[in-house]
Amino acid sequence: MLRLFAADEGPRLSAGRPRRRPRAEWERREAAKNQPCDSDVAELLAGAGILDVDVDDAVADEHVRSSAYQRVVSVTASSRSRDRDRAIAATILRDPIEMVSKTAVVALVDRIAMKVTGPAEFRQWSVELLPEIDQLKTEGYREFIRRRINDWLFYLSIEDGHVPTPAELAKVTDYATRPRRGVDAAGGTRPARRVGQHQEDTKHREEPSRKPQAENEMSR
Repeated sequence: MLRLFAADEGPRLSAGRPRRRPRAEWERREAAKNQPCDSDVAELLAGAGILDVDVDDAVADEHVRSSAYQRVVSVTASSRSRDRDRAIAATILRDPIEMVSKTAVVALVDRIAMKVTGPAEFRQWSVELLPEIDQLKTEGYREFIRRRINDWLFYLSIEDGHVPTPAELAKVTDYATRPRRGVDAAGGTRPARRVGQHQEDTKHREEPSRKPQAENEMSR
């Protein structure tokens, strides 16, 4: 049956078929979802004194932006003042591509940990940073940053003379036992090596050597 409609109503699309937007418009909208606010990128670059990166290019290209973030982190960490660290991290973490923002914040954590005077200073700094990490929607990324902070706290406590318990050793990742360039510039024992030694000592205490037993069996 033909449907009659008023002269000013005009024909309509078939029921159940929404009007399709042109593909170019859809692609533009999807791309915009993965782009940060241009004012955030401009603020970060200007604050770090980076003038050779085009803001539009950084907004449009995550690789350009990621490289720019690393330079911002480097400049930020080299500053004697820690007053702007949290604000800079918060701005970076607003980036919709969380892999980019997570990587930059981890780099900031590493650089600050290498500069602090001890675990107490780093703990105070990280306490201010941790609330900003909740901006990340991906739990795995949030947990990764928390673990990195915990590893550094453990590492710095060993450097400060703390003797870890087996329970503490069990909680840290392999990252905490890796050598850190620049930490022992004077040529002293690296804390990472001391962590490794503590792990070996704990292992030997918990796992008695089986060699004497094997020798006894051979002598029978």
